[in-house]
Amino acid sequence: MNSQRLKRIMVHRSSTCPKPPPRSVRSSENYIERMPPEVTEKIISYLDAGSLFCLGFVNKRFHELVDNNAMWYRFYTWQRAKTKTSRLIKDVTDGVDMASIQEKPMGYWRRVFFKELAGHNGSWKKKLKSIHSYTGLPIRTAEVLRSFGVMWEITVKEARGRENRIKHTHVYFGQASLTVGWSSGNWPILDKPTTLELHGVMLVPINCPITCRPGWRSLLSKVVVKKDGSKLCGSDRLISLLYIEKDVTVGVWQKQQEIAFVLVNLHYHRLVERNLLGSSTTLYEPTDMQAPFDDIDPDYGLHRYCVHLELHNTVESIASVSFSQLFCKKDQIADGYLPLQVISKENRSRQTPLCGKISLPWRTEALQGHIEHCCMLTLTVLAEAQTPFWCVSAPVAITKSNHEEVSYDCNGESFFMEYQDSDGKLEIELEWMEEQKQFVMVNLILFLSISKVNRHFRRHY
Repeated sequence: MNSQRLKRIMVHRSSTCPKPPPRSVRSSENYIERMPPEVTEKIISYLDAGSLFCLGFVNKRFHELVDNNAMWYRFYTWQRAKTKTSRLIKDVTDGVDMASIQEKPMGYWRRVFFKELAGHNGSWKKKLKSIHSYTGLPIRTAEVLRSFGVMWEITVKEARGRENRIKHTHVYFGQASLTVGWSSGNWPILDKPTTLELHGVMLVPINCPITCRPGWRSLLSKVVVKKDGSKLCGSDRLISLLYIEKDVTVGVWQKQQEIAFVLVNLHYHRLVERNLLGSSTTLYEPTDMQAPFDDIDPDYGLHRYCVHLELHNTVESIASVSFSQLFCKKDQIADGYLPLQVISKENRSRQTPLCGKISLPWRTEALQGHIEHCCMLTLTVLAEAQTPFWCVSAPVAITKSNHEEVSYDCNGESFFMEYQDSDGKLEIELEWMEEQKQFVMVNLILFLSISKVNRHFRRHY
């Protein structure tokens, strides 16, 4: 058979054989999208909360399906039943019918379930009722923060408009405060002002990839970092440590003037509320509680103060002391301050040795070091009712005294440490004991702003 004849046969067969029907558009659609909504809802009702939430990212149709109030209300009632006794479970469902469930806006019961799962029902308040006898702060603050899995995140906003978020790398929990550190990240050069926003971040504990897991962001502080807008606390051959404001301290490379790391001190006073009750753009502002008015005691607001002082760094505690029954007389008020003598050279019983070396360790992704004669100060002043009156957590540095005083008890060099803000100031004198190789606090004076005292106690000193 020659090639020409074979070609004619193939053309004839192709013209006589029936062609397959064209593929319809409907047959090419997704079978799941062609299902009735009732069937689809029945299928996804077998998913757990994490899978149901992630399904909403597939497309618009699934996003609408997973917002079903009835399904999320079921998860909510299950979660409530876990935390209630059988006698109280009926309180969750009584008086709620299907009509009232569906009347809520789409996604309402999903948000309520997430808040219940994350502990926003207020159960943590019971854990904070136990108060430390020395610090006057809730004993279980660190425990509550850990149980919620709270993380801290800095949003860097450059003058050029660029933004990036950096998660914390380490945290140190002290007796009255915690220090959060960022040792890695894409930090800017301080050629122009840079805004740093600190957020407490809490993710809902559901079985879901962390990249899309729901949660809350609470604004804790917002500062602007500039070349000439901070206080130098200390330095070494590589790093300059700058205290900005509102608990934020940055380490800057001395040559490049680029941020190397960030440290944030957070006092425990109302720290849980600040992390849970704030919004992503607004700070949690607690009401300023005033002391009950007293028209009988002529020295009301001048006595029965307590002080808890802790010196620490990012690794360990250096000193932790408490003092009570501090007072001031009216004729001692001067220059707008109420002085409280906490430690004096005349009373050696209160002089306190420091158990550690005063230095601040730092680390980045590639390097690490320590800054001598610098540490963190956490101060808590309690008023007469044993409630926090003035709370401080900030870096401090010690400086050598310019003059030498004759002391028959201590032959070492004298150093000073001080802190000041709008609410008061603190002055500490240290003696270096050469034989023991340690510092001793030999003098400590606390100055409270008289305007803060008058405002709190409703006086007119």
